Amino acid sequence: MKNDRREFLKITGLAGAAALMPFGKVFSSPSETVNSGGCVLIPSETAGPFPLDLTANNFYFRQNITEGKPGVTMNLKLRIIGENNCLPMENLRVNIWQCDKDGVYSGYGAQTGLTDFRGYQITDANGEVNFITILPGWYPGRVCHIHFQVYVSSSYAAISQLTFDEAAKQAIYSANPAIYTNGVDPVPIINDGVFANGYAYQLATLTPNGSGGYDSFLEVTIQGSGVATHVGNIERETAKQFSLGQNFPNPFDNFTTVPFKLINTSDVKFDLYDLQGKIVKTIEIKNLNAGDHEIKLDLAASGIARSSYAYQLEIKNSNGVFRDCKFMTAEK
Repeated sequence: MKNDRREFLKITGLAGAAALMPFGKVFSSPSETVNSGGCVLIPSETAGPFPLDLTANNFYFRQNITEGKPGVTMNLKLRIIGENNCLPMENLRVNIWQCDKDGVYSGYGAQTGLTDFRGYQITDANGEVNFITILPGWYPGRVCHIHFQVYVSSSYAAISQLTFDEAAKQAIYSANPAIYTNGVDPVPIINDGVFANGYAYQLATLTPNGSGGYDSFLEVTIQGSGVATHVGNIERETAKQFSLGQNFPNPFDNFTTVPFKLINTSDVKFDLYDLQGKIVKTIEIKNLNAGDHEIKLDLAASGIARSSYAYQLEIKNSNGVFRDCKFMTAEK
């Protein structure tokens, strides 16, 4: 199981290669933040000194990124839309990383080896991903913020940061002094070097949810038209071996079909993952001929709960190992 999990989510960034590829173009010119389609591209920001490569370890494929660390619970939803027509973009990987309540990042210095407050998900048919986290703290020179990256393909990834309304954020800090021992955030947003040139498109909502925590939402516009059109070398190599279709219907009840096409005779492995990265179903077919094929799923018959899942198709043949994945939703 561990080896299978290690391979998962090489999918959107590592479909047919033996080594991880660097992220693609990051847009930084102010002229590239405005488009003619009615939506405004998310401003590009530095990944910061603490991004880690979340693609290198599928352990980070999870909704709850807290690992039990303290803080005021926050449900963060990001909706990814394309700039040309403002339509949602599905099947994209979204990475997020943030500091803890005290302004400290995992993975570095005294936190080397730790992995809290880092994770990624795949956008659903509404272009949305959901994370369970906490309102992060702050550290000198920076306001409270969360880093995120929308990985479209091996040729294009959009990197930015989000922050929160100052009054709402400060009220949470003030109401929870035993948790946020550093006190309120002393830096106004406009004095933060990252947001000094404006933050209108990076200001996430922060509202009480009635469960003692908060809900946060941000709509993020990236290059595209509701469909990921950026294709890199990895994706082109994978396309020479197979194509994976979107399951239909989607959303669905208990039954759905996953179409795929093989260019060459191959061994096929289908894995269904829940949102915490656990495999809930595996189907393997050896020596499957080239052509159009389908995998039919019956959740009830398999004892699988109706929920959202990522599915990955892995094929092996004389040309190597290739993978791709998509997202499906079973209506509860």
